[in-house]
Amino acid sequence: MSLRLKDVVKEYPDFKLKIDLQVNKGELVTILGPSGCGKTTTLRVIAGFITPDNGNIFVSGRGINHLPPHKRQIGIVFQDYALFPNLNVLDNIAFGLKMHGVKRILREAKARKLLKLVHLTEYGGRKISQLSGGEQQRVALARALATEPRLLLLDEPLSALDAKLRKGLRNEIRRIQRELAITTLYITHDQEEALALSDRIAVMRNGKIEQAGRPQEIYNEPVNLFVAGFVGQANFLKGTIRSIEQGYALFNTALGDIRAPAPRGCYPGREMNLFFRPENCTIKSSTAAENKGNYIQGVVAGCEYLGEIMQLEVVSRDSRFILRLRGCPAIADGNRIVFSIKAENCRLLPATG
Repeated sequence: MSLRLKDVVKEYPDFKLKIDLQVNKGELVTILGPSGCGKTTTLRVIAGFITPDNGNIFVSGRGINHLPPHKRQIGIVFQDYALFPNLNVLDNIAFGLKMHGVKRILREAKARKLLKLVHLTEYGGRKISQLSGGEQQRVALARALATEPRLLLLDEPLSALDAKLRKGLRNEIRRIQRELAITTLYITHDQEEALALSDRIAVMRNGKIEQAGRPQEIYNEPVNLFVAGFVGQANFLKGTIRSIEQGYALFNTALGDIRAPAPRGCYPGREMNLFFRPENCTIKSSTAAENKGNYIQGVVAGCEYLGEIMQLEVVSRDSRFILRLRGCPAIADGNRIVFSIKAENCRLLPATG
C-alpha cells in the first residue's frame, strides 16, 4: 500500500506544518529532523489523531481524511510502547484482534506466530514488567502488526534504548519490514538510524520537508546548509565563484581557490558555501601545497583516537575543519599540516538556508 500526503497543513499559534510526501508500496521512509520540527505531528495526522486544516491523505490512492483512527488500518508503535501492564505478552499482542471480535483461539494463534517473527517465541506468558526495554519494543511491534495493517508508523521506537541495543533492534525492524513488505513511515532524530534503515529519507525542519531522497543522496548531495549540517559531520567554507569552466567552478575563499563541480544556478561573483565531508580529506606533504589543487594548510587543534579512524580538528585562519582519517598516526596539537579534498567530493551550496 502506498501513502501520499498532498499539501497537508496544520496550523498552531506558534507552529505550522506544511508537508507533501510520497511513500511507495513496500518502502521504509524515514522522517528525520530535530526535536520540534513536526515529525510526530505528521505521524499523528496520518493516524487520524490530529485533523489537518487543509490537504489530503491517500492510502493506495483512496482518501482517508474522513476515516476515524480505528478504521484507517494503520499499525503504530509509540515512543513509550504503550503496552498494557495488566496483560501478559500474548494478550498484549492479541489485544487489537480482540477489539476486532476475532475468536480467542484464532487471535492466540496469530499472536504466537508474531512472537516467532520477533524472536520471542517463549515469552507469551510473561508480564510486561519482566521484559527488558528491547523485548518490550519487540512486543509493541508485534502488537502493531497483529491486525495486518496496510501501513506501519514507528514514532522514535528506539530512543529509550542504549546505543548497542538500538543498533541490533534497528536491524530487526528492517528484517521484519522487508519480510512482510509492509509500507512503513519511521520517525527519528538519529542520523545514523535513518541512514542505516531507510529506502528513502525525508529531512524535516520547521514543519517542512527540506529534502527527500535515498540515503546516499541525502548524505552526499544535500540541497542546502541545513541538510548538509544535520546529516553527518560536515565542513563548510564561505567564498565566491571566481570562474566556471568545463562543468567546474573555481571557488575563491580566504584560504585560496578550490575547484568544485558547478551546480545549477552558479555564476561568477555569486557567494556560496563549500561543503565537504571529514572522511573525504587526505593529509599531504608540505610541498604538495605548492602544486595546483584543493589544498588547505592549518594547525592541528585536537586529535582523537576513535578505533578505526583518527579524528583531527584543524584550524586555518578563522575556519575550523574536522578530518576523519584511516591509518593515520596521532598528530600532536600545534603541528602544521596540509590536507586535500578531491573536487568530486566537494559541493557548492547556497549561502543561506
